Amino acid sequence: MWLGLAFLSAFLLGCYEINKKVSLAGNAVIPILFLNTLVCSLVLLPLVLVSYCAPHLLNDTIFFLPKASLEAHGLMFLKAALVLSSWIFGYFALKHLPLTIVGPIKSTQPILTLLGALLIFQERLNLYQWIGVVLALLSFYLLSVGGKKEGINFARNKYIWFIVLAAITGALSGLYDKYLMSRFDAMTVQVWYTFYQCFIMFFIWLLMWYPTRKKTTPFVWRWNIVFISLFLLSADFVYFYALGLPDSMISIVSMVRRSNVVVTFLAGAFFFHERNLRSKAFDVLLVAVAMLFLYFGTQ
Repeated sequence: MWLGLAFLSAFLLGCYEINKKVSLAGNAVIPILFLNTLVCSLVLLPLVLVSYCAPHLLNDTIFFLPKASLEAHGLMFLKAALVLSSWIFGYFALKHLPLTIVGPIKSTQPILTLLGALLIFQERLNLYQWIGVVLALLSFYLLSVGGKKEGINFARNKYIWFIVLAAITGALSGLYDKYLMSRFDAMTVQVWYTFYQCFIMFFIWLLMWYPTRKKTTPFVWRWNIVFISLFLLSADFVYFYALGLPDSMISIVSMVRRSNVVVTFLAGAFFFHERNLRSKAFDVLLVAVAMLFLYFGTQ
């Protein structure tokens, strides 16, 4: 069941990335990030109020939020800081790079998560799973070669480094998720780290963007900003629930989640009309084949 939930989370993440790309086109990054966290927090707020004021309505359901200790709040704050670091790097990269470049690079994030899972959690992969990992690495190499056709130098373009940093911090967040889910339930993690994200982003927006808003890229409201939040909330909820199930493997869940590159590639081809799709299609095909090996290796 946890593998099927991971694939569902991947599809929802793909929809999230598409709406994020639309929202960021010619738009200010920091206000979008802040509004994203704000909308997510407002959606989750009723669950918090009901769980605390009328717990009998949600008790014994997956939406019930138990009271968290001070230590738990500290751990969720750290989770929020990790996720926001990944988001900020990722959002700026997505604004300045083609979706068909960003998606596959971000899809290598599970490779780093895999290494951490092997070293920290002693997870072990079988032959099929290892083949999937190797194919994903090969796709990243082919992507770096194909990116030069669009005038993107992978060593000198700072936004390439931004998306690489987004992948690294995202991998650290994934490993941290496995630790958190061994101690807390899914709602505790999702609700409180979302609230702390909003808290942090408010001060980033207030101190870094608002004073210089007239000198930087202006902010334009788009309804895709709401869709970003809704798809992200759904993808995260399914993801945390999958990690909380017995025998789930963070190395496999993270890898499967990044198969959202298939969704973003199709969007880049049909909606954004990006270039050099033929060469990128082979890279995406490798990702899809890698997912098949991971699927069969987990059965």
